[in-house]
Amino acid sequence: MSYDRDAALATVPGLRLLPWESEGGKPCFLSADGAGGVLSRLADEIEAEQLCDGAEVLKGAVAVLDDGKAGEHALRLALRATTQSFGDVLRVADSRGARLPVADGEQETDEKELRAEPT
Repeated sequence: MSYDRDAALATVPGLRLLPWESEGGKPCFLSADGAGGVLSRLADEIEAEQLCDGAEVLKGAVAVLDDGKAGEHALRLALRATTQSFGDVLRVADSRGARLPVADGEQETDEKELRAEPT
């Protein structure tokens, strides 16, 4: 599973980005009123697991990088796990960020500003 942030950011307000994809690899969304239904609770649990997994993968990647004898195979495995976890964490951040309330009088940030481009 790879996270396509551009596809996920093009969502309709009021939809929650879920921490899984369709069989075709497209993002899944949930229209929820915030009451905490079964799918919302399941998504919360999966997101929590993804964040914990990300912390463990980070520890493992640091250990591989600190090991001067680690070979190319170990580095590739660590990088692959790290990129997968990073995609999961970005998905969680985007999902949760999209559900934050906008304070009265504030303008919503333009999606282009969310994707900082190097200058």
